[in-house]
Amino acid sequence: MENFRKVRTSEEEMPLPFPDLPPDVVEMKVKEGSKIRNLMNFAMAQMELKGRRQIVFSGCGRAVTKTITCVEIMKRKLGGLHQVTKVRYKTVLEVWESQDPPPHGPAQNLTVHKNVPSICILLSRDPLDPNQTGYQPPEPRHEVGEDTLGSSSKGLKRLLPPPCEELLPKKLQVQVSDSPRGTGTTAGQQD
Repeated sequence: MENFRKVRTSEEEMPLPFPDLPPDVVEMKVKEGSKIRNLMNFAMAQMELKGRRQIVFSGCGRAVTKTITCVEIMKRKLGGLHQVTKVRYKTVLEVWESQDPPPHGPAQNLTVHKNVPSICILLSRDPLDPNQTGYQPPEPRHEVGEDTLGSSSKGLKRLLPPPCEELLPKKLQVQVSDSPRGTGTTAGQQD
């Protein structure tokens, strides 16, 4: 593959794996190069300002972790969201072109079909069927952005347990010699 360069990548279009979605549901297609801040600003505006009841996040390949991160941020900020997660494989088609084409012919192309993991996550303000595979109920309200005292905070705060005595570093003990330097046997003396 060292003599080839990637020319084009295309994903197989697949319908969303959730039945009975409204036709105007917002699908956030997360890509590897997407900025989380941009995705979240748009998604939060859809849910809060436009009053949407459901939103879908989808991503494949290297974008799967970014997709999950976006969902977790939204669940923490809004709270009370029901979730259904579907995992599947998606076919990605890559077209590679030879960097050293033969002198008397067209450039050689190589087509690669890859099956990459894909994730679709539905978040809903309305209750969803708890018996379907991949369902997660909303987190209890006290776990979303609040600490144990009930005061609101930007992140989750956890109380740390008191330190154990055996885990604390021991003080270094330095032994000081009573005799001054230079006393004792010299190089010419033998014991």
